[in-house]
Amino acid sequence: MSDSPTSRTRSVLSLERSNNNNTNNHFFNIFATRRSTTFACTITVFFILSTIFFVFSHLTYNSSPVFVRYIIENRSHLSTFFSQLFPTTTANASNFYPDTKALSTNVPPMNFYTNNASSPEFSPETGGFSKRNNESVSDLYTEYGTSDLISMVNSSAKELERLIKCDLFNGSWVEDHDQLPMYPPGSCPFIDESFDCFRNKRPDNGYQRYRWQPRDCNIPRWNGRHMLELSRGKRIVFVGDSLNRNMWESMVCMLRNSVVNKSNVYEASGKVHFRTEGSYSFLFTNYNLSVEFFRSTFLVQEWEMPDGNGAYKETLRIDLIDNSSQRYQKADVLIFNTGHWWTHAKTTSGKGYYQEGNHVYDELDGLEAYRRALETWARWIDSNVKFTKSLLFFRSYSPSHFRGGQWNSGGQCDNETEPIKNEKYINIEDFSPYLNTLEKVLKKMKTATYYLNITRMTDFRKDAHPSIFTKPNLTEEERRSPERFQDCTHWCLPGVPDTWNEIVYAHMLRKYYLEQKGKQKGRPKQ
Repeated sequence: MSDSPTSRTRSVLSLERSNNNNTNNHFFNIFATRRSTTFACTITVFFILSTIFFVFSHLTYNSSPVFVRYIIENRSHLSTFFSQLFPTTTANASNFYPDTKALSTNVPPMNFYTNNASSPEFSPETGGFSKRNNESVSDLYTEYGTSDLISMVNSSAKELERLIKCDLFNGSWVEDHDQLPMYPPGSCPFIDESFDCFRNKRPDNGYQRYRWQPRDCNIPRWNGRHMLELSRGKRIVFVGDSLNRNMWESMVCMLRNSVVNKSNVYEASGKVHFRTEGSYSFLFTNYNLSVEFFRSTFLVQEWEMPDGNGAYKETLRIDLIDNSSQRYQKADVLIFNTGHWWTHAKTTSGKGYYQEGNHVYDELDGLEAYRRALETWARWIDSNVKFTKSLLFFRSYSPSHFRGGQWNSGGQCDNETEPIKNEKYINIEDFSPYLNTLEKVLKKMKTATYYLNITRMTDFRKDAHPSIFTKPNLTEEERRSPERFQDCTHWCLPGVPDTWNEIVYAHMLRKYYLEQKGKQKGRPKQ
């Protein structure tokens, strides 16, 4: 006989007629027991099915429906959304945005490097570095969650105000034995082989233990989660020569280290080598962020002209911006450079190489050509890049440290294990005409461009080049003649370019702080 609701009701009615006073209580006991059992079973089944669903969703992420992936990728946003729908009653400190009232205010201030008596600066008297007190290594990688970014900035207002007025490039390198690289050596698969000194078996790692300390302020410690949140939905584009590729790879690795699921960071077209012509783009899918590199060694167009004998000769169109410019003009953050290629023999001699319109100059001074090329770039920026939308940087010349020759004449930098300690040995006079020309062009621009003046600070770091450690296994010829195969121009990664990017991060933080401060001032009092 089936146990249908009808049969159960008939049974109850029969019991009621035969048992009079005791039947009602018995009926309700039976009904309550079965209802509780049914409810418990329903909850259990629902829990099991829900668990299976979410486990399956994560395991099959890449093939999941779009709406499932959206929920997974944006679960932090959804939790923030619900926390605002159902805010706690805890009183919060004032924030720049009214819609952040639900955010926690129990957030420690942003971490800054400190410039105090315990910092181990080099002492000419003792010939060594002063000892510093132990500092928690975990501070270097502190993460409080992206939803707390505004609270972090608010709580660090005093340091950020000081940062606004500070010359970040006037300072010194200090040895910090607690200093960790921005990403563990050997952990980032996207570093060019010739920059990966760790995998190439460089025996020392002291070059990773120095940090830059401005004289008059402290810079924020790198926090990849904060940088990812500042960059959410944006395009960060590096444009320039192989030194900017060095910096681009550094930025990719610094950001990747703060992404939980590393498989969500990949090169858009599947490329794994980045030394050829063209452009590359790394996608951070959870943040809708791309970090891109466009190779443009001069920023203007490399050209070919017929030489009258049926062949073509290479020229440089110093009056035309590079062709790739149309592809990055709407980027949110642009970081430019050009420099080393202007010091090569062909460009410095300027004979039959520089072109404007259809005219090829028989001879044009290399510095003058550099100025005209920069002015071409500056005019293009002023006409095509919206300064209200884009944040622009121009990085200055990165010094080389060849001794006994140049890159193509036996120059060396191996066995250098410490930075230059005495400032009197810093000599950027050879670059000064180019630096002065660049600074004059930047000052005349209508579009605000932040000058990453890294030349002097970088010149201290003769210890941080790949030198002979440009590949894991040297050939017999390379072992016999190491002086012929040294890279004293580019930088080991992790290494010096990480500090350049840390300064980019500091500038983005202070820009963000000023924007929110302006919004706060423009908001009517409640």
